[in-house]
Amino acid sequence: MSSGNTYLITGGSGFVGSHLTDALLARGESVVVLDDMSTGRAANLAHHAGDDRLRVVRGSVLDELVVDELVHECDVVVHLAAAVGVKLIVEHPLRSLTTNIRGSEIVIGAAHRYRRKILVTSTSEIYGKNSAGPLPEGADRVLGSPEIVRWAYSTAKAVDEILANAYHRERGLPAIIVRLFNTVGPRQSPAYGMVIPRLIRQALSGAPLTVHGDGTQTRCFAHVRDVVEALLLLLDDSSAIGQTFNVGSSDEVSILELAKLVTELSGSTSGIDLVPYAEAYGKGFEDMTRRVPDTTKLRELTGWAPKRTLDDILLETIADARAELTAPDR
Repeated sequence: MSSGNTYLITGGSGFVGSHLTDALLARGESVVVLDDMSTGRAANLAHHAGDDRLRVVRGSVLDELVVDELVHECDVVVHLAAAVGVKLIVEHPLRSLTTNIRGSEIVIGAAHRYRRKILVTSTSEIYGKNSAGPLPEGADRVLGSPEIVRWAYSTAKAVDEILANAYHRERGLPAIIVRLFNTVGPRQSPAYGMVIPRLIRQALSGAPLTVHGDGTQTRCFAHVRDVVEALLLLLDDSSAIGQTFNVGSSDEVSILELAKLVTELSGSTSGIDLVPYAEAYGKGFEDMTRRVPDTTKLRELTGWAPKRTLDDILLETIADARAELTAPDR
C-alpha cells in the first residue's frame, strides 16, 4: 500500500537495492537511488527507464554534500550501500572499511539531521564464527583476530549498528537494523565470491564446480523478493523502530549438497572440485561451519516467513544466468 513517500535507497542499483526499488515503485512510491556503481549495475534498473517516480544519482555515500541533499529531499532512507561479498572484502579491505564505516556515519548523520526514518542493513557476519544455531539477534559475537580481514568487516558492520543504536537512544533517530543472511536470486553478480551465482555459472559453462574446504559447512539461502518483503513490512511498522531483526531462511544446506543440486537442476555434466580455503582466499582465511538465523522476532512482529524454496531460487537463478549468458550484447 502506497504511503506517497519518497524513499532514498543507497546502493539502489545493486542486487537487493534494485529489487527493493522494483517493489516500492510497484506500490506507487517514489524512489531516489544513490549508487557509485562499484558493484551496482545500470541494467538492474533499466526496465524502469522513463518512470518519473525513479531518479538515479551516480555518486558515493562518502560524498557528504550529495548525501545531505538527497536525504533532505526524501522521507525515508534505506541504507544498503556497502562493500559486499567475501572476495571483495578480502581483496580490498581498506576500501571496504572506509565505505562501510565512514559511509554509514555520513548517511546516518544526515538522517538524524532531517529526522528521517532510516533502515540500516547489516549482515549475518556480525555473529562471526558463532556456529551455534539458530542464532537469535542477541547471540554472542565470536570473532577471530582483527588481523584477519573477515573479522575486520564484521567489526565495521557492528560499528554501523552501534552508531544507529546510539543515534536512536541518545537523539531519537527512528532507526531499524536488519541483519541479512545469505540473500540470493536474479541479478546477483558472481564477481564477489557469492556462492550460488558462481556455482551456477560454472555449471552452465561446463567448468568444474568449486567448493571450498570439505563442503560440509552449511548455509541458509533466502530469495531476494522474500527478503524485500520483510524489509517493507519492517519499514511500514512503527513498532520496529529501535530494534534489530534477522532476515533470512532457516532451511540449512551443505555447500557440497548445494553444488550437487545446481548440477542436477541445470542439467550440467560438470564435476565438483574441493578447493582448500588457503588456495581460494589466501593464508589465514577463516570460515564458520554453520550459519542459521532465528527469525522468530521478525515473524512475531510482522507474520513474515519466506515463501520460496531453495529449488525455486535455484531454478529461477539458473534461468536468469542462462538468459544473461546467451544475450546477444554479450
